[in-house]
Amino acid sequence: MMASPAAATRPRLIVTADDFGLHPAVNHAVERGFREGVLRAASLMVTAPAVADAVARAKRMRGLAVGLHLVLADGQSALAPSQIPALVDARGRFGDDMLRDGFRFFFLPHVRTQLAAEIRAQFEAFAATRLPLDHVNAHKHFHLHPTVLSLILSIGRDYGLQAVRWPAEPGSGPWLKPWLALMRHRLRRAGMRSNDRVFGIRHSGGMDEQALLDVVEHLPQGLSEIYLHPATHNALTPTMAHYRHADELAALLSPRVRRAVAEHCQLCDGFGDPAAA
Repeated sequence: MMASPAAATRPRLIVTADDFGLHPAVNHAVERGFREGVLRAASLMVTAPAVADAVARAKRMRGLAVGLHLVLADGQSALAPSQIPALVDARGRFGDDMLRDGFRFFFLPHVRTQLAAEIRAQFEAFAATRLPLDHVNAHKHFHLHPTVLSLILSIGRDYGLQAVRWPAEPGSGPWLKPWLALMRHRLRRAGMRSNDRVFGIRHSGGMDEQALLDVVEHLPQGLSEIYLHPATHNALTPTMAHYRHADELAALLSPRVRRAVAEHCQLCDGFGDPAAA
């Protein structure tokens, strides 16, 4: 059915859960958010402990748009430590010193070679799930780094990549603007779909009902993405000790949020939804 002229001019919205596969509590929240709430997309961590459960759930949820949540910081690698010793520790864990690693990605050729191999391995792991690839983003928005983005774009084409999250939230710090502008230019030049803005950075881990209502009721024209970290309980990892995962799940299920979405915008089924183009 063709959309009415009024519907076509409404702000468009993608609601995404990141860290899909991190924990069974996250996977359960994604399923509830999709079946009972406004969640329409999820970003899969292919090296996370509960990834098999996440994939099984995703295959039962027809219509859930699943993308790759690339992990290059504070997480587990796809390749063995012996294959990427410049990137991970002996357990295959990435560190969380992103400034240091960012310099190494840019200036050290042997580090870039290992980085490319790891990014390809994570794309390959996603392809092995046989889920359609809706989008790609990176844990802690590391795809904002020019080297990481270059590798995502070049490697991703081999796996059908068509959409990448642009991590630009209104009111972002001035120091980010040149990097965001460069990323936007490169995504457009590569023919990638992307959002016009994102919401979730400023209130990361705290996108509760009121935060969602504040965004949804004032959405500008264009395509916005709201991302959250829902789970059925809190305290999933030490690095997210302050996250209110359960409040974020409650927000996705909130009748007030559902009414606001229906009233103010057009909810899209991921980046692959024709309405999101």
